[in-house]
Amino acid sequence: MAHGWEGAVLKLMRGKDFTFTVTQVERVSDRYHRLRLTDGGLLAEVPPHPTMWVRLWFERAGKPHQRAFTLVDPDPDPASGTFTLEFALHQGTASDWARAAVPGDTVDATLQGTGFPRPEPAPDRLLLVGDPASLPAINSLLDAYPDTPATLWFETPHPADGELPFRVDPARHDLRRVPRADGDAGLIARVKAELPALLGDDPATAYAWIACDTATTRTLAAFLKKESGLPKRRVHALGYWRA
Repeated sequence: MAHGWEGAVLKLMRGKDFTFTVTQVERVSDRYHRLRLTDGGLLAEVPPHPTMWVRLWFERAGKPHQRAFTLVDPDPDPASGTFTLEFALHQGTASDWARAAVPGDTVDATLQGTGFPRPEPAPDRLLLVGDPASLPAINSLLDAYPDTPATLWFETPHPADGELPFRVDPARHDLRRVPRADGDAGLIARVKAELPALLGDDPATAYAWIACDTATTRTLAAFLKKESGLPKRRVHALGYWRA
């Protein structure tokens, strides 16, 4: 499939193209599917890192359409070239593809723009804010810092989202589920009210990572960088989707 002007721009920015093949399908729930894929040579060329993501290409109304997804459990042996993608399902082209996917299906992908500069010094606490779209990236951070205490505020648009595959250990992870709501009951209000008490005497020892819808991410990033006492270098924020 031709990737149109977006694909041409990514090529100019040294994007690398691959073709993935579905090998296994797991329907975690009606709203969350997991696909295992072969990587078309990606992992042999680019070593994986926490929150690593790729752009998948789909066809919508005869035109190319791309969406970003986080790699889950990439094989430690790059020669094996397998990993998983997880889909929080809703109405949309990517979700439709994931619902219908069967072993043997292929999808084009472009790797460009991903990266994770590890915070130095390593954090004493992780402060994570996300929703079903960013759960794979959140899990990758918990895996990357297995001994670090973490507090996770997780927005749940649907009651079933509280049962998603979180990789949390109650001994060191505090998972705070927040049903989607506006005002004082919503995610922004909860984080603003609860996060400052977790920073202690030296906020610079913590690391905050935020990935929700664009508006929520922007609001919380401004709060953390300007009001919480966290140094800007200890805050990573990226809007994963638009409401």
